[in-house]
Amino acid sequence: MLMVFDLLELDGENQRKRPLRERRQALEHLLTGERVLLPVRRLSPNGLEAWQEVIRAGWQGLVAKDSDSPYVGGRTLKWLKVKQSHYQEGERGWEPQGKS
Repeated sequence: MLMVFDLLELDGENQRKRPLRERRQALEHLLTGERVLLPVRRLSPNGLEAWQEVIRAGWQGLVAKDSDSPYVGGRTLKWLKVKQSHYQEGERGWEPQGKS
């Protein structure tokens, strides 16, 4: 199973300038009923509630995104990665500290 994070192109049309909320809606519509590709899970829009979900589930962290933002490659203040302190970014994504 593969997780899909964003929709950058649709039917040959660049979607990067559209707001995330529109790209996400199109992505979910496109993947309705899909069993191999799944959109990443959305958490509560309330940051504290979302972080509590992360802690309860034991996930490494979350990516907080501004739903009005267009897609911009690379790091930006519109999309922030927040991780639990006992994880570090490694070659294969976020890993518990001390593993490589």
